[in-house]
Amino acid sequence: MPAASRSAPVPDVDGALDAYRVGTEPYYRSVADEVALYEAAYSVRLPMMLKGPTGCGKTRFVEYMAWRLGRPLVTVSCNEDMTASDLVGRYLLDAEGTRWQDGPLAMAARLGAICYLDEVVEARQDTTVAIHPLTDARRMLPLEKKGEIIHAHPDFQLVISYNPGYQSLMKDLKQSTKQRFAALDFQYPPADVESEIVAHESGVAVDIARNLVHIAERSRNLKGHGLDEGLSTRMLIYAGSLIAQGVGAAEACRMALVRPITDDPDMRDALDATVTTYF
Repeated sequence: MPAASRSAPVPDVDGALDAYRVGTEPYYRSVADEVALYEAAYSVRLPMMLKGPTGCGKTRFVEYMAWRLGRPLVTVSCNEDMTASDLVGRYLLDAEGTRWQDGPLAMAARLGAICYLDEVVEARQDTTVAIHPLTDARRMLPLEKKGEIIHAHPDFQLVISYNPGYQSLMKDLKQSTKQRFAALDFQYPPADVESEIVAHESGVAVDIARNLVHIAERSRNLKGHGLDEGLSTRMLIYAGSLIAQGVGAAEACRMALVRPITDDPDMRDALDATVTTYF
């Protein structure tokens, strides 16, 4: 990957976004042309949708791009209890009466940050509709309770992510939402690249990282045959971190890989056998 180049940060006169700036370069190992494609999308402020399995690097990619572009990053972990007010804002009571508090989406739109909605399909569909006015030519966010319309800052961009493998007809993005975004597909990296990532992030030797990746590849072949999802790159880094701290490789794999991913005794035995093969 070529040396990273970074845009100069845009000053934030009131400091409201200081806590959201990515101060140091996050480690990200590009796999194809995703960095250049994202930069092209940001140059025209296209809303972006990142699709891929859990723990494959979607969030780290967004953090890296926010650093590279010199933009603050406001991240929201979506959940089924999240309401539109949680995104947009609400009135709060204090000693002096009521005051309006912008939600993370409103703050990012108002001040010019990248707003990242992680696992957006976990939110209720009536909540996700709130993002629609920001994802077309209007680029605005109505604050109905306040009687205000926020016209998005020129530097604002909306990014969402989700895992298509987990979705059902009852829990998926509407077409009216999907078609407002450009999309990048993410998968687990090729074995040599994934080994490099695991070694770098966990501190283990490359040969140990390579064995962890082999275990993950075996588990990913079991997706739909006893496992909902294979072992993620994130989980491999966890296992590698334990090994780097002196935990035995087999025990680290049982603790960080096998036990979290399944409670089925037969599947655990199969994965334990795979671990024994490599460690």
